[in-house]
Amino acid sequence: MKDLGYYNGKYDLIDNMVIPMNDRVCYFGDGVYEATYSRNHNIYVLDAHIDRFYRSAEKLKMVIPHTKEELKEILRDLVKKVDDGEQFVYWQLTRGTATRNHIIPDPPMPGNLWVILRPLKVKDTYKKIKVITMPDTRFLHCDIKTLNLIPAVMASTAADRAGCYETVFHRDGRVTECAHSNVHIIKDGVFRTAPTDNLILPGIARANLIRFCGQLGIPVCEEPFSLDEMMAADEIIVSSSSAFCLAVEEIDGKPVGGKAPEILKSLQDIAVEDFTKATDIKA
Repeated sequence: MKDLGYYNGKYDLIDNMVIPMNDRVCYFGDGVYEATYSRNHNIYVLDAHIDRFYRSAEKLKMVIPHTKEELKEILRDLVKKVDDGEQFVYWQLTRGTATRNHIIPDPPMPGNLWVILRPLKVKDTYKKIKVITMPDTRFLHCDIKTLNLIPAVMASTAADRAGCYETVFHRDGRVTECAHSNVHIIKDGVFRTAPTDNLILPGIARANLIRFCGQLGIPVCEEPFSLDEMMAADEIIVSSSSAFCLAVEEIDGKPVGGKAPEILKSLQDIAVEDFTKATDIKA
C-alpha cells in the first residue's frame, strides 16, 4: 500500500476514505493533532508525541477512545502496512460526530481518530533557509496543538509566495514561533528559545534540541527574545518534526546568522544521528 487513511478502525488508501459530514471537525476544526516521521517503519520519538497529543486533548476536554499504549500499537501497526519505510505519520482526534451546534455536547462523546500516512522523508537538516516575519494575530492557546490553523495557513502561504521557507511570528516585539515550527537563536554561545507558555507550542524538536545542548555542554536560556535580538543573533534556528535544525540565512531579505557555524553543525549532527539511531533497526 502506497499511502493509507484510517478512521475509527477502518483503513484504506487515502483517496478511498470518507468521513461523516457531522464530524465536528467539518464545522469548527474541533480537534487536536500530532505529526512525526517514520524510517524503516519505526516512528520517531513516538512517546513524546503521544504524551503531547493527550495533553492537548485534555486541555480541550476531549475523549480519546484509546489508552496511550493502544494508540501507539495502532500507529505502529498501520506504519507496517505501507510499502515505503519512510513516511509522514499524522494523526488527529476530533471531538466526535453530532449535529452542528457551537455548544460542546454534554456528556462528552468519544472522539473520532484519524490517521494519515504518506511517503515523505525528513528535510535536509543542513540546508539553509530564508524566512519572513509577521505579527502574531493567533489566539492565546498556542500551546494546544489544535486544528484551527487558518492563521498558520495564511502565514505559510505568504512565506511561500515570497520564496521563503517559513514565517516567524512576533507579538508586541517578542518573537513567539513560526507558522509550523519553533524558532531559536544562538548568541554568545548560548542557545536561546522562547519559554513554553501559552504563546508557543512546546515542540518535540525544540525539546530534543535542548536535550542535545545538554549533551554538548551548550548553555540554554528559555526566555523571550525580541525581533532585534533575533536579527543580531549569531545563528537563527528553525526546528520541527520534519526539519530538526535548519539555519536561517535571510530574514525579510536581510542576511543573518553564520557567526557560530561550529555550534550550529554540532547540533545538526547530533540531531541527524539521534533520528538515524532511533530508526535504524527495521521494525
